Amino acid sequence: MAQAPSKQQAKRISARERIQEAQRREQQSAKRRQRIVLTVSAVAVLALAGGAAVAVDSASGKDDKAAAAATSAPLVVPANAGGPNGTVITYGKADAPHTMEVYEDFRCPVCKHFEAANGETVKKLTEDGQIKVEFHLAAFLDKNLGGRGSRTALAAAGAALNVGVDKFKQFHDVLYANQPDEREDGFGDVDHLLELAGQVPGLKTDAFVKAVTDKTYAPWAAKVSDAFNDSGVTGTPTVKVDGKPVTLFAGKSVVSPDQFTAQVKQAAGL
Repeated sequence: MAQAPSKQQAKRISARERIQEAQRREQQSAKRRQRIVLTVSAVAVLALAGGAAVAVDSASGKDDKAAAAATSAPLVVPANAGGPNGTVITYGKADAPHTMEVYEDFRCPVCKHFEAANGETVKKLTEDGQIKVEFHLAAFLDKNLGGRGSRTALAAAGAALNVGVDKFKQFHDVLYANQPDEREDGFGDVDHLLELAGQVPGLKTDAFVKAVTDKTYAPWAAKVSDAFNDSGVTGTPTVKVDGKPVTLFAGKSVVSPDQFTAQVKQAAGL
């Protein structure tokens, strides 16, 4: 017959069990963290291979409440916004005969790759007045990755658009050049966005700072995001010219500026 453990033995067993339980919980937490990192990294890798961001459903209730608060505040549409309900940003001559539609999310790591390779080319293609660019901006990665960086950056971009289209484009480029790791929510920090805005000459006025700090254009950003969700485009980045899709990636590499330009001109018939 087994004997009951002494009090000293019981204490040792109890302490050992507590240690084992703590180790078990830490292992579970580590596995969860690893799954999150692997999932987010897989998003970036798969997106780079396929040219579009992959959705992973991991939204938090807190972020949903923040989005609801944005949509319930008064809607202020930035000056220089266009398209249905002011949800489109047009860069270049408004009467250009051909249209390049660019669909992006400021937190999208693959968009950063595209912008680094061909952002300047997009700008150059508007210079002869034959092509205008329409930016359609998304915020779905806040839901996929958690946080609020996409929405907050988009609202700040609305404040830049209110100053001028050129200021929007410069701020847009600064955001992509300084995009945080996708596992972080760096753009969710208003102070960080204001710091980045300081890289755009003449943008960081008192009015701009107030609009960003007060989140004046958060309801507009929600409308812009909704318009993206209703567009039928399922991933970012996506580029269309006169409604025709443009290939942005060759295998796992971004197409070169020459390849991109050739596709755009072919789609536009130029």
